[in-house]
Amino acid sequence: MESSHINKDMDLILNAEHHDPFSYLGMHPLWFEGKSVVVVRAFLPEAQEVSVIDAEKPDIVYPMNRRHPDGIFEATIGDREKVFSYRLRVSDPSGNIREFHDPYSFLPIMSSYDLHLFAEGKNYFMYRKMGAHILTQNNISGVYFTVWAPNAVRVSIVGDFNKWDGRRYPMRVLGGSGVWELFIPGMSVGEVYKYEIKTMDSLILLKSDPYGHFSEVRPNNASIVCDIDQYNWGDTEWLTIRQHKDLHQSPVSIYEVHLGSWKRKGESGDGYLTYRELAHDLIAYVKEMGFTHIELLPIAEHPFDASWGYQVTGYFAPTSRHGTPEEFMYFVDHCHQNGIGVILDWVPGHFPKDAHGLAWFDGTALYEHLDPRIGEHREWGTLVFNYGRNEVKNFLISNVLFWFDKYHIDGVRVDAVASMLYLDYSRDEGDWVPNKYGGRENLEAIEFIREFNEVVYKYFPGIMTIAEESTAWPIVSKPTYLGGLGFGFKWNMGWMHDTLEYFSKDAIHRKYHQGSLTFSLLYAFHENFILPLSHDEVVHGKRTLLDKMPGDFHQKFSNLRLLYGFMYGHPGKKLLFMGGEIGQWWEWNCDVSLDWHLLQYEEHSKLQRFVRDLNHLYRNEPSLCEIDFEYQGFEWIDFHDSDNSIVSFLRRGKNPDDILIFVCNLTPVQRWGYKIGVPRAGYYKEILNSDSEIYGGSNIGNSGGVSSAPIPWQGKSHLLELTLPPLGIIVLKP
Repeated sequence: MESSHINKDMDLILNAEHHDPFSYLGMHPLWFEGKSVVVVRAFLPEAQEVSVIDAEKPDIVYPMNRRHPDGIFEATIGDREKVFSYRLRVSDPSGNIREFHDPYSFLPIMSSYDLHLFAEGKNYFMYRKMGAHILTQNNISGVYFTVWAPNAVRVSIVGDFNKWDGRRYPMRVLGGSGVWELFIPGMSVGEVYKYEIKTMDSLILLKSDPYGHFSEVRPNNASIVCDIDQYNWGDTEWLTIRQHKDLHQSPVSIYEVHLGSWKRKGESGDGYLTYRELAHDLIAYVKEMGFTHIELLPIAEHPFDASWGYQVTGYFAPTSRHGTPEEFMYFVDHCHQNGIGVILDWVPGHFPKDAHGLAWFDGTALYEHLDPRIGEHREWGTLVFNYGRNEVKNFLISNVLFWFDKYHIDGVRVDAVASMLYLDYSRDEGDWVPNKYGGRENLEAIEFIREFNEVVYKYFPGIMTIAEESTAWPIVSKPTYLGGLGFGFKWNMGWMHDTLEYFSKDAIHRKYHQGSLTFSLLYAFHENFILPLSHDEVVHGKRTLLDKMPGDFHQKFSNLRLLYGFMYGHPGKKLLFMGGEIGQWWEWNCDVSLDWHLLQYEEHSKLQRFVRDLNHLYRNEPSLCEIDFEYQGFEWIDFHDSDNSIVSFLRRGKNPDDILIFVCNLTPVQRWGYKIGVPRAGYYKEILNSDSEIYGGSNIGNSGGVSSAPIPWQGKSHLLELTLPPLGIIVLKP
């Protein structure tokens, strides 16, 4: 059996450089000395003796010869002409004996059709094939591994099971696809693994699985084999209702949460709550507070706590900080069974440079651009995805579908969309590359965003995609067939900036800036907006929402209640970052729990009650959500009274009888007999007053309501004479 070709193959196996290990290892038919035989080869460096066992006739044993002292074994079986199912029996120097099926006895598993679609960027459910999957082949159970590394010289699977020896378990590459695969029989869940990649420059890289479903707890970062298809879901009713629900005409009130700092456990407060613990504690709280959705800052696996999850290394793995994938499924399931939707922050704009992650994955710029003027965000220290590469685009679209499919989530808020849309985003002059037309728009990213939205809504109707987009890019939340980006919703960053800037001013100066408060209504119906008061506004020296408010202690609380009331009356869905509802004084710190002890103080507990009552009002009044994105749902009564810093407006539902009147007094001066016009006669009940004593106010109001007078006023047929509380908002319902 000696030949220079065989010896070369042997050297490549021993040096872990063989590009096609299946051509040498395993069982092969040969023509030898004038007849057909089969030869079996195995590389088993820990073995003392090795034999081939006929899997169907285990009493038939063929001893293997040691071809190389480092562990190459070979058996030429002269009485067999065709390959057959076999096992290897191995004894080690200590006399231990084990039997197993040879990984190199299995045919390729990935279909050519899957590979063709992947190369086109159209294999949207590629996560069902890529990564590590429990699989049965020829009635043999094991784990099937696949990874994309087109420029690698060799890829191996390494872990404790082979002493992290890259010479063991080298994978086969499937033609010119760049996809490598290997089925390891007998392996099961719980195995820790990485891919060892040998580059064209002879560097050895250790990479976590880009499609891996679970990871070690940081600072360790290897992937872990798991089976995510065994959880027994109980949310069928929720999913059935969801696919027929029009969220544009429904109440959407989102509680934005960082799971690692909502609450901590342990005497020192340094322990994370598990997904199961959060499923009971957090969800019960959100349900009581009246929110419709929880939005989670990214829970995909990330190495650095202070990145808040926005620098992802494991796009297909919920972070192990809080438990297993099955436990996160329990969290989502429990949300749904309690009527709460789950939105995830998703980060397709950039990824970190950590050595075990996507960066320079196979020794080349694979997921990122090679040119740093296109492929790097220097201020963030991260790399930009190459949206023009089909396999990368496929990776990202497959990733977002994965969360909807496997974890039943209800929406994604796409982070930093502006950084994707503009080639010159946060770049100096000359430090960016124009598109083919000489413009600053990232045409490949735009195409990707549109395709992602089309695909997601096709397969999962009733969900929501949300753009965190901070520029004036047109029709972000309009369908792609109308030239839009296809998002369902867009964060109204302009409203957040202008409104917070206005409310941070001392009341005596507000009359000069009333336009900051009312300007958003000029463009409120251009997009399907969500009004966010998000985590970005309570960190990095920006101060908390309560601390932004001017005035003395009590005025700060009055201003904050007024802000929240104005937000819930304004067209658009709502979002509030955790802690805002209890009046945090200290900026958000991702390393500690929220200041729940503040609820022992009356002002804070009453603020919390106000937010709860706002949510329940919002959910119970169709006029606040049914026509959110059309001008017919909103009408100014008076926005000209800047001298008194008072604005009044009404909201309408589909039913003409569904009307609410909002009046905001934005100064600490009480107003008596303040006149506003209303569209019809009747008694107008005061259904909410932010100055009520139950919310911590001075209890100034209208004694439950007021009747209209048949006097035309402000273009309306009737008027109301109202008592307006200082720094207060009242809501009236006819």
